[in-house]
Amino acid sequence: MIKIRRLTCFDIPKLKKLISYLCTDENDKLAKNLTQESVGFINAMLPLQFKFKSESFIVVQDKEILGLITIQCTPGNCEKINITRLIFKENRYEIGKSLVEFVVQKLGGKGAATFTVTIDECHEELFDLFINGCGFRQCASETLWKIERPTPELKKNGLLYAQNSDAKRISELYNSELVSIYKNSLQRNPKEFTQPLFQGFTKEYKTRYILEESKKLLGYFSITTSDNLNYIIDVTTNSGYEYSYDDILNSLLCEIGKKKHAFYPFIKQKKYTKESERFGEYLKQKGYTPVQTQQILVRDFYKPVSETSQNWEIFVLGENQVRG
Repeated sequence: MIKIRRLTCFDIPKLKKLISYLCTDENDKLAKNLTQESVGFINAMLPLQFKFKSESFIVVQDKEILGLITIQCTPGNCEKINITRLIFKENRYEIGKSLVEFVVQKLGGKGAATFTVTIDECHEELFDLFINGCGFRQCASETLWKIERPTPELKKNGLLYAQNSDAKRISELYNSELVSIYKNSLQRNPKEFTQPLFQGFTKEYKTRYILEESKKLLGYFSITTSDNLNYIIDVTTNSGYEYSYDDILNSLLCEIGKKKHAFYPFIKQKKYTKESERFGEYLKQKGYTPVQTQQILVRDFYKPVSETSQNWEIFVLGENQVRG
């Protein structure tokens, strides 16, 4: 008998057997991450708006784990659910589909309205699984550019730490800079720009900054890391003004340099913003290296499921983090 249930700490030995099929060097790290998720008893009992950790569900048959899915609520907006990991045995595509449908129905019934997954553009099989099999649609894309051997110049900058009181202004700036066709799917509310109450329980740490002039918000920036080695820099600027990207990135690299002497910085190019093309040209001219492009797929809870594809061959999503 096949059933789907929440992952617990007692499942870890069986889960390691499933993970062993991946044949990667990340198996131990993945097992450790899943072990930490499985002991989130308090988080599991909380309603969506109070969840502070990711959680995983597994497919079990005859005491064997056939697949796993991990989801996480968007901080500040419990109606947005991110699918961050999907693993299932090779050629068992129906297992992957059943896991996705399970979380959509389960969390949709609790108030979730939008489900999002980010997939590396080279994984065509995952597109079949989510788009043709699970009713997701292709929405937008993001590219990470790597800065080789950063040498920031320490000097005074106008960056300020973003406060929760700035959230409304940041939200208005962010949404105004989205290209119109992406606004319905990607716009964010003010609570998504506030400091999470339980940030210490998440695997990522984010520092937020703003740039303003005469109380006019000119830019919003964030630096995110999950390992204190690889840092992702996200830049959102007001398209009505001219900027020196050199000064902005130098200031952000200096902020990282205050905490780490050795680090690997990556710049996120959001290809759904008004400044994306100009920013991309700047990154190219600087000689930075594009290392990863990911597609953002979205499913609104009220949208019908498309016809199922029969040609899937993928069996794992997640854990393909950038490395320095």
